Amino acid sequence: MSTNVVIASDGSKNSSTGSSDLQGGLKTQKASFAGKPDAAVRLSLCLVEDRVSRWSQSDLKRLFDVGCVLLALPIMLPVFLILGLAVRLTSRGPVLFRQKRTGMHRRTFTILKFRTMEHLESGVRSMVTTAGNQSFTLVGPFLRRWKLDELPQLFNVLIGDMTLVGPRPKLAEHQLGELKCRPGITGAATIAFAREELILARLPHHEVDDYYHSVILPAKFRLDREYTAQSTFLSDLKLLADTVLRRWDASEIYRSLEIEPIEARIRGPKLEAQGLAASMTIDESLVSGD
Repeated sequence: MSTNVVIASDGSKNSSTGSSDLQGGLKTQKASFAGKPDAAVRLSLCLVEDRVSRWSQSDLKRLFDVGCVLLALPIMLPVFLILGLAVRLTSRGPVLFRQKRTGMHRRTFTILKFRTMEHLESGVRSMVTTAGNQSFTLVGPFLRRWKLDELPQLFNVLIGDMTLVGPRPKLAEHQLGELKCRPGITGAATIAFAREELILARLPHHEVDDYYHSVILPAKFRLDREYTAQSTFLSDLKLLADTVLRRWDASEIYRSLEIEPIEARIRGPKLEAQGLAASMTIDESLVSGD
């Protein structure tokens, strides 16, 4: 075991600018989002023992990953070709989106995704994407909705950068602590926060980035850390099945953030509209799709 640093959110502050509806929904995880204060002020640090299950670091898990990918390739290659052509024919720019992510033991690698955003020659985007500034390709929303943009990461798994089930790889500035196992295509936090845009939609746009970094990222880190400490072959199989069948566990996000379930207060078309108009950070919207 090694000692690691976990960044936990400071939920003791109250929002001074949020809407009344937001104030009713986000109970204990509110924060004051005037600008972007120093992380040392916004976050609290605590030392914990970092534990990883034997399965998470085992050769058997690696063998399972490679076996699953090799078995799936004959079926997936035609899908890759169709999706690649769809991206290429409906927008200018490369078919694949590439970005440096933090892997096991802080080693960086290049993650692969089907591109879902309009290509910018400068490569510069706003760190926060909103309904007003997003620039999806024609097929981008479809790829995002069905998580098809993540499929190229099977090659990341094959070459050993990633695993099928594990914590999602983050940008260096978003990584909390050090990964003791390979990052995954899906994982405990991926399932729990699959509909996080419904939470972020409750926030004023100027507060999204701070809330994500001070509340959501630490909650995801905690969920992934708890899972990797006790993960097994059977638990990985369950998460894979939940991902393929899109069985998202929305209750976990409410428990983690200590907020009121949004479905209890939003009905019908309004719920869908708010989800589509959600503000998402670059890590989850532009490059991750978790």
